[in-house]
Amino acid sequence: MPDSNFAERSEEQVSGAKVIAQALKTQDVEYVFGIVGIPVTEIAIAAQQLGIKYIGMRNEQAACYAASAIGYLTGRPGVCLVVSGPGLIHALGGMANANVNCWPLLVIGGSPERNQETMGAFQEFPQVEACRLYTKFSARPSSIEAVPFVIEKAVRSSIYGRPGACYVDIPADFVNLQVNVSSIKHVERCMSPPISMAETSAVCTAASVIKNAKQPLLIIGKGAAYAHAEESIQKLVEQYKLPFLPTPMGKGVVPDNHPYCVGAARSRALQFADVIVLFGARLNWILHFGLPPRYQPDVKFIQVDICAEELGNNVKPAVTLLGDINAVTKQLLEEFDKTPWQYPPESKWWKTLREKMKSNEAASKELASRESLPMNYYTVFYHVQEQLPRDCFVVSEGANTMDIGRTVLQNYLPRHRLDAGTFGTMGVGLGFAIAAAMVAKDRSPGQRVICVEGDSAFGFSGMEVETICRYNLPIILLVVNNNGIYQGFDTDTWKEMLKFQDAASVVPPMCLLPNSHYEQVMTAFGGKGYFVKTPEELQKSLRQSLADTAKPSLINIMIEPQATRKTQVNTVAKQKARNASASPSPSKKYLPNRTPSIVHRGLSKPFLSLAV
Repeated sequence: MPDSNFAERSEEQVSGAKVIAQALKTQDVEYVFGIVGIPVTEIAIAAQQLGIKYIGMRNEQAACYAASAIGYLTGRPGVCLVVSGPGLIHALGGMANANVNCWPLLVIGGSPERNQETMGAFQEFPQVEACRLYTKFSARPSSIEAVPFVIEKAVRSSIYGRPGACYVDIPADFVNLQVNVSSIKHVERCMSPPISMAETSAVCTAASVIKNAKQPLLIIGKGAAYAHAEESIQKLVEQYKLPFLPTPMGKGVVPDNHPYCVGAARSRALQFADVIVLFGARLNWILHFGLPPRYQPDVKFIQVDICAEELGNNVKPAVTLLGDINAVTKQLLEEFDKTPWQYPPESKWWKTLREKMKSNEAASKELASRESLPMNYYTVFYHVQEQLPRDCFVVSEGANTMDIGRTVLQNYLPRHRLDAGTFGTMGVGLGFAIAAAMVAKDRSPGQRVICVEGDSAFGFSGMEVETICRYNLPIILLVVNNNGIYQGFDTDTWKEMLKFQDAASVVPPMCLLPNSHYEQVMTAFGGKGYFVKTPEELQKSLRQSLADTAKPSLINIMIEPQATRKTQVNTVAKQKARNASASPSPSKKYLPNRTPSIVHRGLSKPFLSLAV
């Protein structure tokens, strides 16, 4: 006799939205960021019903940045949920950033109903094809029944090999479509990637090259942080007395204040090392491609990387070690243990590095100690560093703000620094901060997120302050405000420029409105805001912000508009503007005749002549 209960179960129906949500839950997705609308709202609701956290953002780019940061921080992809057409297009920046940064990310985008394809449907766009340029995997399930299979493959693709972004397209008619439960293809959780190890012979060769080095250097990249290689790399550094240099997001794998960290002598270390071991760091623009004159022509590189295609990129390495960075580092330790060895800490190389570190640190401290107002970058960051909690996340973006900040603001824990990254993406800051704050709230209650923004960088995603306040996240925003992009002008100079009728033809492209009160964006949504001009005001506002765990804060820090990473002098062009405005030429508009030195990514270059 047939089982009536079985018949009832086989005829039980479930919506497409619930199938999608259950597939995400099965793959251990914890966080979904996005902006809901037709046709994805029901997916977000179904996800919440299963215990997945949904964080509603104000812009799809920021949502995508947040989801990608979750992938880096947790090892499982965060999800960005977007509507069709423009919603997905806004998310492409975040997808590209995740792919270049090698962070796991899953984007789920709604699309028009299948029976409306090519008819000019609402927000119709070739989404699957477009996303292939920005992802490792881009697909549309053939049916609701196939959704679990496609989502598992997307998650697996995002975390296996070199991590990256993946896209799954969901037609609008899938979302509310009812299907039999028994027809759904059950797919189990995608397991974490298998641990791969380097060839034994290559490990032996690498160990020999390191032992014979006269001027060795370890470079620790964010790949090492992602691989959770901190314990083994720190053991390698300490046991064998090797100098190391972290890349921006490799900071904290070994604490920045470690005696063997040579970050303060970065240029000297790169230029004169004879053997360099790359732990999850790529020889791209951040490391000057591994080429002279930044490096010795005959320097020997040892590359440790999970991605075979990266080995030998831009230079021919002496040794390549393909595998999981943590596992390969342990292999090196085992090889070194066979024969007692240690790099001599009294060597000429160590002496050279320490002398350069001492002189550079002294120069930075001299800049920080200047009492003139407005403040410069170094003064701001030294006062901030004094109060930073040891376990806080530091998020940073901007040009000088980010570049100078990472030389002063220290990290002591791995995966606790997030910045513009390999793609140099502006606008990531608040999305990254929100992701870090969600992880902090769930896994380390009481941990704070310090988001350090240039005023230009803040403008990319400033409305996410409302998101921060809506979820009451433990974030302190520091806006280092120099009234411009790279550099700006003070109020008096600005007023002189505005005397001309056609401001769009006169105002320099890098100028922003002087003394903008960005802190009022925070207070508008119920957070705490501070406008500071002096070191004392900065110290007090930061102390109050750290003490007040009930509300997020924004501290708007005014600095010298012409400040750069070089020796900073309080100079503006107001006198020239006054002189010229007295009798301007009728045939030529005038701007202050000054060519500021623009410092970006460590390269100083003239931006433009402001006389037109």
